[in-house]
Amino acid sequence: MDFREFVADLEKSGLLAKRGWASPDVEMADILFKSNKPMLFEGSGDYRVASGICMDRDLIARYMGIKKEELLTRIAKALDKPVNPEVLAATGNAPCQEVVEKVIDLNKLPILKHYKKDDGAYITAGVVIVKNPDGSQNMAYHRMKRIGKDKLTARICERDTYKCMQAKGGETEVAICIGNTPSVLIAASTSLKGMDETRIAGALDNKPLRLVKCKTVDINVPADCEIVLEGRITKETAQEGMFVDMTGTYDGLRQQPVVKITAITHRMNPIYQALVPGKTEHRLLMGMPKEPTIYKAVKEVVDCVNVNLTPGGCSWLSAVVQIRKKGPEDGKKAIDAAFKGHGSLKHVTVVDDDVDLFDPNDVEWAMTTRFQAHKNLYLFPGQPGSSLDPSAEEVPGSDRRQTTKWGIDATIPWGAKKEDFLRAAQLQ
Repeated sequence: MDFREFVADLEKSGLLAKRGWASPDVEMADILFKSNKPMLFEGSGDYRVASGICMDRDLIARYMGIKKEELLTRIAKALDKPVNPEVLAATGNAPCQEVVEKVIDLNKLPILKHYKKDDGAYITAGVVIVKNPDGSQNMAYHRMKRIGKDKLTARICERDTYKCMQAKGGETEVAICIGNTPSVLIAASTSLKGMDETRIAGALDNKPLRLVKCKTVDINVPADCEIVLEGRITKETAQEGMFVDMTGTYDGLRQQPVVKITAITHRMNPIYQALVPGKTEHRLLMGMPKEPTIYKAVKEVVDCVNVNLTPGGCSWLSAVVQIRKKGPEDGKKAIDAAFKGHGSLKHVTVVDDDVDLFDPNDVEWAMTTRFQAHKNLYLFPGQPGSSLDPSAEEVPGSDRRQTTKWGIDATIPWGAKKEDFLRAAQLQ
C-alpha cells in the first residue's frame, strides 16, 4: 500500500475521521490535537490534508500486516537485512511527478501553524533526503518553516545532514518528501552509520522501495509519495523557532540554514501529510526505531523479550524492558545495558514476561508488588542529559546538560516463591 491507499483502507475500516476544511493557521492542528483517530480534511483548493496514520502502534502494525507486539522484531530485522530499492527508469514515470508546478509558491501548500506561540507554519512530516559525497543517500527529519514563496528555514542538528553539508562546503541539494507510508516514516528516523534508509524502508515492506530521480536535483525519492519539494540547503541563515518538540515544550530561537526551492512536483489531487508536534505520532515515529537498539544491547546480557519507549516518557526518555529472568542480577544487567543501547534514556523499568509492557497500569502493578526501593532502585547521577529534557541541568562553562538517571528492577525477587507474586488468575 502507498500512503493514500492506507488512508483509504483506514476510511473503509472506520478508523479514519473525515471532515470539511479548516484553517491551516492553528485551527486544523487544534482539531487534530483533540482527535483520537487519524483524520482527513477535504474541500479547499487542490490539496487535502491527512494526519495521524501512525498515531498508535496498532495502526502501524495494521499497515505492516502484523501484531503490535511484533513491531520491534520487524524493525530489528529490517536494520539487519535491508532491501535495495528499485529505481525507475526515467523521471516523470512516477505518481509523485504527475504534476510539475509551473510556478513555485509554497503558500499554496496547506502548511500548518500548530500552536499560537509558534513562530510560523512548519512542515513536520517531511522526509528530507540528501546525497552524501560517496553517492549514498540519507533520509532524515528536519522541521522546516515557510519563510517565503520559495524558501524554508530548516532546523538541522549536527548529525548526518549537517555532516553532508559540511563535506560539500556548507551547501547541498535536498528533496523534501511529503505523504509517505509508515515504513518510509520509520526508516527516516533510524540512524545506522553508512546505511541508506531507503533500504530499511524496503525491508519493512518486504519489497524494494520504488524510487525516482528528481527533476532539478540529483536525488532519488519515493516514487509513490504525495509531494516532493526539490531544492538546495544554502549557506544563508534565518531565524528558526519557536517550535514544540517531542516533550510538548517549546524549543527556542536560533539561526538555521535557508532552503531554496527549485521545483514542486506532486500527485493528482495530492494529500498533504501533517504531524502535530508533541503528540503521540511525533513521539512514536522518533522513538520506535530506538527500541531495537535497546533490545539488542539488553539481549547481549540477559534474555530480553521486548522493549517499549513509553508515550508518557515522550517515547524517548523512559522505557520498559521485558525480560525472562534466569539469574539474580538479570534485572540490574538489563538496566545497565538499556542505558548503553539508547544514550538519551533517562528512566528504565525492567519487568517479567508476564507483565504487559504496553499497559502502564500493569507496569505500575509490577512496581507496586515486586519492587522495593532500598534493594532494587539504581541511581546514576551526573550523566549526560538529553537536550529534549527541560529538567536536565546545564553544566557550568559548557553547552552540555546533565541529569540523574534511574533504573527500577520490578521483576519477581530471585529465590522468592514465585506463586506469591502471581495474579490469582495465573494460578488457575
